[in-house]
Amino acid sequence: MNHWSLQDIKCMNRALHLAAKGRYTTAPNPNVGCVISLHDDIVGEGYHQRAGEPHAEVFALREAGAQAKGATAYVTLEPCSHYGRTPPCALALIEAGVARVVIAMVDPNPQVAGKGVALLTAAGIRVDIGLGESDARGLNPGFLQRMETGLARVSVKLAASLDGKTALRNGVSKWITGQESRRDVQRMRARHGAIITGIDTVLADDPLLTVRYQELGSLCETLDIDDLIQPVRVVLDSQARLPASAYLFSAPSPIILVSVADYADSDKQNWPVHVAHWRCKGDDDGRINLKRLIEKLSLDHHSIMIEAGATLAGAFIDQGLVDELVLYQAIKILGSHGRNLVNLSDYHRLDDAPRCQLIDERAIGADRRLTLAFGKAVNHANIGE
Repeated sequence: MNHWSLQDIKCMNRALHLAAKGRYTTAPNPNVGCVISLHDDIVGEGYHQRAGEPHAEVFALREAGAQAKGATAYVTLEPCSHYGRTPPCALALIEAGVARVVIAMVDPNPQVAGKGVALLTAAGIRVDIGLGESDARGLNPGFLQRMETGLARVSVKLAASLDGKTALRNGVSKWITGQESRRDVQRMRARHGAIITGIDTVLADDPLLTVRYQELGSLCETLDIDDLIQPVRVVLDSQARLPASAYLFSAPSPIILVSVADYADSDKQNWPVHVAHWRCKGDDDGRINLKRLIEKLSLDHHSIMIEAGATLAGAFIDQGLVDELVLYQAIKILGSHGRNLVNLSDYHRLDDAPRCQLIDERAIGADRRLTLAFGKAVNHANIGE
């Protein structure tokens, strides 16, 4: 069992803090931070900023220079051991002559998965693992889940009144929650690779579904608009009802239209170049198979956000496809005739209802944000900011 020194704890905490700086810019890569310490002094630090650019260890080694020789490197995720768009970080640490590497957690990516540790130990470098592992896992819940299960982490966002209503009976819902909650939702969007919505939501609200940079608040002070990665917008439209005039077409970020029926050629000819169409075989009821959809999106994305109406959101929950529910609760009462939060199966036993665990509760302006995890997702909880 490792007995961590105060310097170990200080440096790893700093590395975790640095890693969090990349949470809006590194996709599809994980967030990683690195600190290099020599004689109890931090001589280099860095974090992974963007996919395809140098990893955290490279930035830290550049800053440390010759002082990296004989030093200790603290890394929030096992240094990579393979050649991708950048050279292996494990070899960079070896060439720099570090004496010890402290790793928060082993990388579950099959291309790494202990190979980085093996390279370091074979070079005579002492490797200690496990300091800050829980916090390190919280930095990359989607990445870790996809590497460990093959499926992206799925989060459902909902907003409701105290009595669990999302709108008045006539559909009026602007605004149940306050400005701070709406800003928080923009940040949540920015942390996900894809956003799923349904055709009924698009027809009713005509949303853009992009991250509105100007609404990110203080995040704009550290995140440049050009570095913001817009999520892929996925519209489930089984009967191909989406009109070519929909507002979401006006933003240049990618769109995937998923349908069972085909669209008219005249509509497809008017689609912008950033629109893709996935036509799929429907289930017996003519609906899109949600499990297969998540499996297909998981090939390219670690995290998926669902912003949809009560029926579609409820279908994802009913089918056990949701890892996390984020509920913004306004201090308002909309009455018994308002629209329900989610439409779920008619359960006859309490044991049949979906089980979830509250992992975070906090004030967001005048509202409350509740974060709940389903099943195994409790162990990969990411409670946001």
